[in-house]
Amino acid sequence: MKGLILSGGKGTRLRPLTYTSAKQLVPIANKPVLFYGIEALAAAGIREIGIVVGDTEAEIRAAVGDGSRWGVKVTYIPQDAPRGLAHAVLISEPFIGREPFVMYLGDNLLNKGITAFTEEFIREAPAAQILLTHVPDPQMFGVAELVDGRVVRLVEKPKEPKSDLALVGVYMFSPAVFDSVKRIKPSFRNELEITDAIQDLIDRGLEVRPHLVDGWWKDTGKLEDMLEANRLILDTIQRRLEGTIDAESRVEGKVVIEPGAVIERSVIRGPVVVGADARIVHAYVGPFTSIGPRAEIRASEIEHSIVLEGSVISDLANRVEDSLIGRNVKIHRMPVKPSAYRFMLGDNSEVGIRW
Repeated sequence: MKGLILSGGKGTRLRPLTYTSAKQLVPIANKPVLFYGIEALAAAGIREIGIVVGDTEAEIRAAVGDGSRWGVKVTYIPQDAPRGLAHAVLISEPFIGREPFVMYLGDNLLNKGITAFTEEFIREAPAAQILLTHVPDPQMFGVAELVDGRVVRLVEKPKEPKSDLALVGVYMFSPAVFDSVKRIKPSFRNELEITDAIQDLIDRGLEVRPHLVDGWWKDTGKLEDMLEANRLILDTIQRRLEGTIDAESRVEGKVVIEPGAVIERSVIRGPVVVGADARIVHAYVGPFTSIGPRAEIRASEIEHSIVLEGSVISDLANRVEDSLIGRNVKIHRMPVKPSAYRFMLGDNSEVGIRW
């Protein structure tokens, strides 16, 4: 069995971060989202992984390399533009060959991995197996309709959903799917939809098995989902303190302090991860916060946030919350007159000012 990870797309919902970085490389608990998917495939025993890449191919190649650090072999499959998930399957046929495969969306997270899901697929050998989960807003997803435990219909973002079972971003296919992706036509979005390809399998009388997710699943395409995924991952970490912590600081609960990090006259209240060579000085870092490598929090308070590497937050009068701060950002208070806000922000930035 082979693996296929989709890492193209523009990441428009995470701009401006995704102007300069692939959305799959934005870190959750200081680790790129994409790495969680590779780890899940490797843990399921998959040793050959194809990664479908778009405009950010060079960045993803630099981050992932040949896959040897996970014990897998990675092959990169360029896609000229986002043309739909089924199009990604279509262009991957030379890599997949006649083997069954797992398709994993590179910005998705599953907390219990895919090993049990893979074992069931190998044992039952259907044409396809899809992961489903109950959601409160099914009109935002591809939705499955079941009859007597069998998948009978799939609809992409239905206006009037017949069920609340959304497709999770992990699929398993036999080679039969290649015939289906060649039979379907582009949707109104001018994309080849994977729901149409799976529906074609059903219409051809082939078996498509449903599998309800056991545990949480997150699509990290939006800020709110990134912060929620960060919260869920941080809640699973084990306390590990390898940096330098002075006697005036308190470190409470599940906290990871990476080597080289310095904590001075501060309170760290977990779950929190502080990256290598970061500095926390006369500050408060509250629950569900990830501080990236070489970042600095000085004379400020922050919680439920993600700060990427190299950024500095200093001398703020109010606590920072629910924030995602990119690389090498500087946020600081300026004690000069005239008193005014001074910004240098990229396109599609968002700033919240307290009334």
